Amino acid sequence: MDLSLVEKNIGYTFRDKNLLRRALTLASADPDFNNQTLEFFGDAILEFIASERLYKHFRGEGEGALTERRKSIVSDAALTPVSKSLGLDGLLTRGAGDVNNKKAVPSAYEALVAAIYLDGGMRSAKNFVFSTLDFSGGSQTAKNYKGELQEELQSRRRPLPVYEIQTVGTQREPKFRVTLKLFGKNFDAEAENIKTAEQSVAKSALDYMREIKW
Repeated sequence: MDLSLVEKNIGYTFRDKNLLRRALTLASADPDFNNQTLEFFGDAILEFIASERLYKHFRGEGEGALTERRKSIVSDAALTPVSKSLGLDGLLTRGAGDVNNKKAVPSAYEALVAAIYLDGGMRSAKNFVFSTLDFSGGSQTAKNYKGELQEELQSRRRPLPVYEIQTVGTQREPKFRVTLKLFGKNFDAEAENIKTAEQSVAKSALDYMREIKW
């Protein structure tokens, strides 16, 4: 496992690399050193972070609406595309024959939240969650322009896109600028989380590619 690649994808550098290894190791690969307990812990941490954020920004909507908002953010269906956009599905250490475990993909995100919390504290865990999940009320399962762009480039045997990420907001109000260099052009976008900004620049690149019939 290329740990530096994982850290680049998630935007966090671990002091204890074993926490990262454990977060991405399934029980099918190692019954003693795996991410099951991290997943359990991370699920609780993620629910707390999401609940706190939603309470601060949407508490006027009432308990039922807040519960639905939280579900749309932290459910397996919501976390699966986020995990895939971070490349976690391809970085998992699996046992032989363990190829159809769909639960493993969203669980990797939860385990990673716990690993970051244990390595760097709640502030680091929140930064990771806020930079990768969309709390605006939009769907986590929206159209995946980033994946679409990657498939288009692969089909033409072109290098995969590299997204450059800068933090331009504050600790209280995180904001990120993502730049994508393709076709001799720079595509830029800013958003409260990295995922949204990446999707935005990927869409711009796709639109340009189709406009020039590349």
